[in-house]
Amino acid sequence: MELSLPQLIAVYAIPVILAITLHEAAHAFVAARLGDPTAQLQGRVTLNPLRHVDPVGTLLVPALILLASKSLGAGGLLFGWARPVPIVPSNLRSPRRDMGLVAAAGPGANLAMALGWALALKLMAMFGSDGEFFPRMAIAGIFVNLALAVLNLMPVPPLDGGRILTSLLPHRLAGPFSRLEPYGLFILLGLLVSGMLGSIVAPLIDIGVGVIAALFSLSD
Repeated sequence: MELSLPQLIAVYAIPVILAITLHEAAHAFVAARLGDPTAQLQGRVTLNPLRHVDPVGTLLVPALILLASKSLGAGGLLFGWARPVPIVPSNLRSPRRDMGLVAAAGPGANLAMALGWALALKLMAMFGSDGEFFPRMAIAGIFVNLALAVLNLMPVPPLDGGRILTSLLPHRLAGPFSRLEPYGLFILLGLLVSGMLGSIVAPLIDIGVGVIAALFSLSD
């Protein structure tokens, strides 16, 4: 059954808010554990979405993309952002290494949530679920979290993947690479508008879905 726009928003709202909230909270939590309490002192180590949500990037932009996709009868890459978690690298015990670990925490949280939604879907299939709403929400949770993890792991600063790569590169390469950060958003927008972003991210999401389906013996 094809969902109406209000139904589509209802199905995706909780997975999107949870995915973004835990992603940002994971950054803040790991940073605090590694010596930088900046985000913790600002109340960002919390599951309260109001601390992480950006009204435009978290709510308006994804809703407009869903609306456009629904109007055009096509699926697409859900794109958005949250309030950045403030990190002071000099506070970290080993700034170069720890920045990579802080960056990896966000996508790691999303992968864990994708597995959690898959487990929920498996349990609903085993014990039964009244109606289609919650199974659809679980499926949305898998896709949203995989999409957020894959997108953020792209090696483009200031995405998490770019910061992880900066922490792994030799010093002589890490410096020049990190100086791409002011242009990262323009690079992403260029990839998005050209369709290349979807071409890169979609196959990786499909691989992730396949792996999760195999792990939990989920049918198509």
